[in-house]
Amino acid sequence: MLPRPFEIREPSAPAIPLLVSIPHTGTYVPDAIDADFASDFIRSLPMTDWHLHHLYDFLPALGATTLYATYSRFVADLNRPPDNTPLYPGRFETGCVALQTFWGQEIYRRAPGPEELERRRLLVHAPYHARLLELLEAMIREFGRVVLIDAHSVASRANLVHAELKSQIYLGDRDGRSCDAWLVDAAEQSFGKAGFHVVRNAPYKGGYITEHYGRMEKVDALQIEMCERVYMDEDDPAGAPARPEFERAKQRIQGVLRALCEVIAAQRAGW
Repeated sequence: MLPRPFEIREPSAPAIPLLVSIPHTGTYVPDAIDADFASDFIRSLPMTDWHLHHLYDFLPALGATTLYATYSRFVADLNRPPDNTPLYPGRFETGCVALQTFWGQEIYRRAPGPEELERRRLLVHAPYHARLLELLEAMIREFGRVVLIDAHSVASRANLVHAELKSQIYLGDRDGRSCDAWLVDAAEQSFGKAGFHVVRNAPYKGGYITEHYGRMEKVDALQIEMCERVYMDEDDPAGAPARPEFERAKQRIQGVLRALCEVIAAQRAGW
C-alpha cells in the first residue's frame, strides 16, 4: 500500500491560528518512478528540503498545526501550480513534475507522459492541497483569521535560479501581496534578533502555496526559505539530525517561532 502524501501534527498546547506547511521534506519515491530516474545522483534526491519536519518538530508545543509532505518533490512538487503556470515569468522554473534539477541535470531517462503527470497530480498534489485547504478553513472558522507559513530550506550553492546564497533566511510574501505587513515585519525582526541575516523577496518571493493561499480572505501567507547550512552540513545531509549543530539550530529557530507566535497572539486580539 502506498503511503498517504502528508502527515499532520496537531497542537499539544492550546491551539493558535498558525498552520505551518512543509511541502518539500518528503523522500518517498515509488519503485516504478525510481527506476526511471536518469542517475544515482537523482536518486539521492538533491532538491529535498532535508529534515525540516524534524527541525520544526517543536511546533505542536507552541500550539501550531503542522502539515508536511511524505513524497519526494520529484514525484510531484506541492509548491508548483498544478497547471504549471509560471510563478516567476522569464526565469528558470521547475514544474509540478520537475524534468530538470535546479542545476540543469535531467531527472528522467524518459520524460513522463501526460497520463503519468495526471496520475501523480491525483496521487500527491491534489490530496495535499485538499487537506491544506480544509485546515485553513477550519482555523478561520475557529479563530476568524489564520497565519500560514510555508517552510523551506535550500542548498547555498549557485544554480540556474540564483547565485550563491550569502544570507541565511529569505522571506517571501509575493512582494507584499500574500500577507499583511505586520507578519513579514515580525518574522524579519524575530530572525534578526536571533542573529540571522534576513532578505525579503529576493531571490525567493514565495511559491504556489504562498501565492495561492495568500489570495484567500483572512489568510496571511509567508514563505520562509532557510539555507541548509544553518542547520546541517550541506554536503552530508544523511546524519544531520544526530549532529550537535542541528540541535543548536533548532533551539535558535524555536526561539524565533515562539516570538512570532507571541506577535500572532497579540494581533489576534484585534481580529
